[in-house]
Amino acid sequence: MTAVDYDAELDASGLFCPEPVMMLHNRINDVAPGKILRVVATDPSTTRDVPRFCQFLGHELVSHTEQGDRFIYLIRRGG
Repeated sequence: MTAVDYDAELDASGLFCPEPVMMLHNRINDVAPGKILRVVATDPSTTRDVPRFCQFLGHELVSHTEQGDRFIYLIRRGG
């Protein structure tokens, strides 16, 4: 996906659990339902925490990629 494929971004680089998911919880509320939030994180625990966050709160994890030490998530906000 390219920069035009998401509507908002959260950069949680350099933060450690639980901060990235806490920030995600707040930031997803700024995105309209159906829109996509791009999350960038460096904490490996996000590979476990972000999918669970989406599952429990009804959001869609559109994609998860790794670029070096960065974890990139695209999350479609649920209704």
